[in-house]
Amino acid sequence: METNLNRIMETIGCLAAFNDTPGDGITRFSFGEQDRKARAYITEILEGLGMQVTVDAVGNMRARYEGSDPKLAPLWVGSHIDSVRNGGQYDGIVGVVGAMETVRVMHENGYRGRRPVEVVIFAEEEGSNFGTTMVGSKVMTGNYGIEELNHLKTPEGKTAFCTMKEFGLKPEQWKSAVICPEDVYGMLELHIEQAIVLEREGLRLGVVKAIAGMRTLTIQIKGESNHAGATPMNMRRDPMAAAARLIAAVQRFGTQEAFPTTVATVGQITCSPNMPNVIPAEVSFTVDIRDITEEGIDLVTELIEKEVAVLKKETGVEISIGLIGESKPIHLSEQVTGIVEEAVKETGAPYKCMNSGAVHDAAMLAELTEVGMIFVPSHDGKSHTPTEYTGPEDIKLGADVLLKTVLRLIK
Repeated sequence: METNLNRIMETIGCLAAFNDTPGDGITRFSFGEQDRKARAYITEILEGLGMQVTVDAVGNMRARYEGSDPKLAPLWVGSHIDSVRNGGQYDGIVGVVGAMETVRVMHENGYRGRRPVEVVIFAEEEGSNFGTTMVGSKVMTGNYGIEELNHLKTPEGKTAFCTMKEFGLKPEQWKSAVICPEDVYGMLELHIEQAIVLEREGLRLGVVKAIAGMRTLTIQIKGESNHAGATPMNMRRDPMAAAARLIAAVQRFGTQEAFPTTVATVGQITCSPNMPNVIPAEVSFTVDIRDITEEGIDLVTELIEKEVAVLKKETGVEISIGLIGESKPIHLSEQVTGIVEEAVKETGAPYKCMNSGAVHDAAMLAELTEVGMIFVPSHDGKSHTPTEYTGPEDIKLGADVLLKTVLRLIK
């Protein structure tokens, strides 16, 4: 059995049409109209294979392909279909389409393993609505509950609870979405690498060993707004100047003072009032810290806190640090990773064992079950951008490895 290249690429192309920004990348946020259309398209395909599609209280989708022993816990395969604003058409989608293709191939060959397979599509993986990633899988694994759903908000101030409710979900029943270890046998996720390592080293596949944890902070700096021309420099409490120093420090911490595996990024900045001739009253920005060790994440956090104390003393501004969200670094299952590597070796394609700097829903499932991940190359290492691209033959190769691994695990 092998996957069908034309069918894979056709499905990816169809999903790309569900998009709020045609001609400028892919914008498909969870709980939006394009998300609804994409879900309907996927549901039609999976129901055509005789699968029952269910949606939990917070929007995670599951579709079951029955095994010969339905009492056995299912193997999960999937990813996400939401995007960042003006993102690419492969992030998450390759994993979802790969999972769909796996059950399509099994169905057309009349094959059922002993164990059921479930195609799983996680809601709000990217965090585009609420500023924190993997909301759906965090609820599913019991890491988020009603408090977080009422606390997380869109930039317009709408809570995650209300956003889900308006989409037709039942977030008040969030407990019904929580799973336990007995509910799932294992989890496999195929994904684009979102980095340049595989392409630069001339490799076609990556066997993921660990997934970086992340901590997202919001830093708010309050000063004193005043006239840009009439206020002497030595009489200012300028939050923008303090922000510039702190942002430069974040870059220094990630580059020079943390571990080689640590990265730190300032990705979003707001300023008020945002005027060319006015000293701002307030500046806020986010800091995204990631590492495959908790020590690296904690170290950068501590360095930021120390720098904040210095800036408050030297500049007179007020600075507060808030936590938006976090996830722990995860080392994937040696057993499942070994089976993935066996399937990779069968293809004869060049590969490497590697870590993932990007976070994935699979990392949340690793708290409850055995997890494995497969990477395929990203051209020029681009992701979260309209130029994101992975070649069709590489996508098919990754899907073939996914299929081979699934067949091994459900025997």
